[in-house]
Amino acid sequence: MDIINIFYYLAIILLFGKSFGLIARKIGLPQVAGMVIAGVALGLLSRFHSDDNFFLRFFIKPNDEEMNVLHVFSQIGVVMILFSSGLETNLSQLKQSGLAASLIALAGVLVPMAFGTLGCLAFMGGFSEYTQDKLLNSIFVGTILSATSVGITAETLKELGKINSKVGQTIISAAIIDDVLGIIALSVVTSIKHGGIGQIGITLLKTAGFFAFAIGLGILTRLYFKWEENKFPHKRRTSIFALALCFFFAFCAERFFGIAAITGAYMAGIVLSGLSDTDFVDKKIEMSGYLLFSPIFFTYIGISADFEGFGLSYLLFSVIFIVLGITGKILGCGLAAKPFGFNVKESATVGCGMIARGEVALAVYAAGSALIAPENGIDPLIATILLIVTSSILCPILLKAFFKEKSV
Repeated sequence: MDIINIFYYLAIILLFGKSFGLIARKIGLPQVAGMVIAGVALGLLSRFHSDDNFFLRFFIKPNDEEMNVLHVFSQIGVVMILFSSGLETNLSQLKQSGLAASLIALAGVLVPMAFGTLGCLAFMGGFSEYTQDKLLNSIFVGTILSATSVGITAETLKELGKINSKVGQTIISAAIIDDVLGIIALSVVTSIKHGGIGQIGITLLKTAGFFAFAIGLGILTRLYFKWEENKFPHKRRTSIFALALCFFFAFCAERFFGIAAITGAYMAGIVLSGLSDTDFVDKKIEMSGYLLFSPIFFTYIGISADFEGFGLSYLLFSVIFIVLGITGKILGCGLAAKPFGFNVKESATVGCGMIARGEVALAVYAAGSALIAPENGIDPLIATILLIVTSSILCPILLKAFFKEKSV
């Protein structure tokens, strides 16, 4: 492996990723979608690479060793993204969100997860051709559908001036809880991969053990960071120590408990959320990730998309995946909202506000892709990318349409 090539690949990835991200933002899509599409474009262009042609040789085409290096960069990126998400979790809002937001979030995880699991199983031959690998693959597909993008919905609600309305606050609170539940679901699913479906009880105990470990160590760590911010407020070392905690939690989660590393990173962020220096730390972490690791993660995901087997069958699966993902959120969250005093239009608005997918869906894919059975599984990466683009366009349109009604 020539390390100099890595510098070239990083330059191209950052240039393409940011440029496509800016274009996406201009047309109303999240930059995440643009960066992923940039990766897909680079992956397709790599097919034209040729050492014999002066112009074609500049198309990016990493070998296996070089892809491994880029994979490491991307994994650091996804861990930092989830750490930042944890830092931005408003624990006070979660406590005040009440039963309504909690049950809406629970339905927003369980219904799309069930839809995705059953839909994927049906696509792979149904229960008549059931195997453990197929079941794990299907549950993994369902877990991807459980994710919600808080950022896209929040920006739309701010633009409409509805973020502080009853419906707006319910959507935001439910979306935050949804992400927490989705990460827990991923942890259980990835643990089953190591222990087998027959050891679900042990898997749940290990998951509970990790959260007990994270909370116990988190209480002590939080006390230290409170002392640190009081004694040395807004110091760069606080951010460095925070990032060290993120990586340590990520390591412990996967190495000792068989839990996805991103779960550890997310928990580390929650441990430090709500402190006086949390915003300061988050800005530093976001800046570090935004400059290098996050664009590499999103672009690498796109580069990894394999179009070799893409045909009518996979296109049909992608359409089903998108339909199940969107209808699962609308039905699950909308029906769960109805008993809490929301009328039909308000319930539908809550459901539509939960359909957006973004970086968390990609993080779930990256953490659980090992669950795919290579010989007979379905890799949902391309379908996930299409879902992110589709839901990012559809969510603001539906919210704007529903909020035009005076009753919402």
